[in-house]
Amino acid sequence: MVKKALKPARVNIQNKRAKHEYLIVDRLKAGIVLTGTEIKSIRAGKASLVDTFCFVLDGEMWVKNMYIAPYELGSYNNHASRRDRKLLLNRKEIRNLQNDASSPGYTIVPLRLFIDENGRAKLEIALCKGKREFDKRASLRERDDKREMDRIRKSF
Repeated sequence: MVKKALKPARVNIQNKRAKHEYLIVDRLKAGIVLTGTEIKSIRAGKASLVDTFCFVLDGEMWVKNMYIAPYELGSYNNHASRRDRKLLLNRKEIRNLQNDASSPGYTIVPLRLFIDENGRAKLEIALCKGKREFDKRASLRERDDKREMDRIRKSF
């Protein structure tokens, strides 16, 4: 009897609030330094990107306030759920992001946490500019109008 390898579940944890709060200027994919129990919790889908942001410290990119639930089967080796985690980027990419984020109104925000085809955890980060209140209302109105147009097209 031949055993089939189980296909891992697709992990795609998104920061939906970031798309509403910010105008996305540029996107990058970065690796993330994790411990053993953290990657197990991510594969189980128990992580959140709400209220997270990235910053540069001593030439290294870090993500702050990212929640990864403690692993259920982990014992004393379990991780802290909201610790700062290091991102893996090239020096040139970090320098460019730091220069762009230093201008007023710009920040670096994680958009999506996922597992790539090699089984590694990756974080999609973006250089973003904050939206004003009327920009948020306009984008909501555009989304509703597009949804209404699609509904009308499907009825014909």
